[in-house]
Amino acid sequence: MGDQSEEDLQALQGAGQLRNKTPKRRVKAKLREDRAEAVGPNDVWAMDFVHDQLATGRRIRVLTVVDTFSRYAPALDARFSYRGEDVVATLERVCARTGYPKTIRVDQGSEFISRDLDLWAYRHGVTLDFSRPGKPTDNAFIEAFNARLRAECLNAHWFMSLADAAEKLEAWRRDYNEQRPHGAIGNNVPAALMKSAHAASPCC
Repeated sequence: MGDQSEEDLQALQGAGQLRNKTPKRRVKAKLREDRAEAVGPNDVWAMDFVHDQLATGRRIRVLTVVDTFSRYAPALDARFSYRGEDVVATLERVCARTGYPKTIRVDQGSEFISRDLDLWAYRHGVTLDFSRPGKPTDNAFIEAFNARLRAECLNAHWFMSLADAAEKLEAWRRDYNEQRPHGAIGNNVPAALMKSAHAASPCC
């Protein structure tokens, strides 16, 4: 192809005979000005990380996810480190149980702007709603949830291992979802609100 002109290469590309080396990224992103409040379960999720450590001093990261309508928390997933593909793996696991959200609000951390999450969102029709840099109030739901998680769970326990952290986080998540009425949702428990709106049963 060394002798072909630029016009010939463009013609081949137009005819589908030559693949682009850098295909256009299919970003599933949303302008913040178009933001609408959730009107039902799985309309809008909020997602973030909190940091903590084991009793040994080794640091862990916990991926937190909350449905902003029902306040249901589908995931609290602790790992030593997180990449974009790990976020996708967690989302696939919880979405198989609860269904896929229409929108997920996230900050612009490297895991959330990753190609892995971008492609996952594109494949499943999920819009990624990015907060503005330095504006945590753009994702106020997850900020409030993370503060409660830290006060009631992270600061209340020693985690002896990653497995121990996962067990204690899951116990707190179940209590939060299934036992505790929330004033913001009419003193219902989040799991009941999910079920009453005909969402896939988030029982576990």
